[in-house]
Amino acid sequence: MDLQLLQRARDIRLAVFDVDGVLTDGRLYFLTDGSEFKTFNTLDGHGIKMLIASGVQTAIISGRSTPVVERRARNLGVHHLYQGREDKLVVLDQILSETGLAREQVAYLGDDLPDLPVMRRVGLGMAVANAAPFVRSHAHGVTQARGGEGAAREFCELIMQAQGTLEAALAAYL
Repeated sequence: MDLQLLQRARDIRLAVFDVDGVLTDGRLYFLTDGSEFKTFNTLDGHGIKMLIASGVQTAIISGRSTPVVERRARNLGVHHLYQGREDKLVVLDQILSETGLAREQVAYLGDDLPDLPVMRRVGLGMAVANAAPFVRSHAHGVTQARGGEGAAREFCELIMQAQGTLEAALAAYL
């Protein structure tokens, strides 16, 4: 495990996720009636639940808006949900104002250019393995897993490992 990433993850109190390309594989599915659906990875979902149980707050910031994401966030217990928000840095500042946290206490997982302003200004800014190359080159770290295929779980476990909570969370299942 990268020691620099673990050091950055040690003081994280809020983990923020993009949706399309991070919690999903990035493909958009539209039905003939105009509605859309998304597929989410259950491993990612359980990772988010474990991270919340370890005491870290969570947020989703998405440029798109859909009821499916609202339902997924509610099912996982995500603390802060912002959809249809193109300027993610403005949203981050709003969350920080509400929570009293500092940017250094935030981790962000993204995949594309709209995520980059936040990724570059938080304590731990990571990209998924299949993120845009420019985004990967400016991230503190890159997951081994692709978006929608376990990247969020890897991100959550990294934070928990750095904070000493992962082992106990896993042991609960033995």
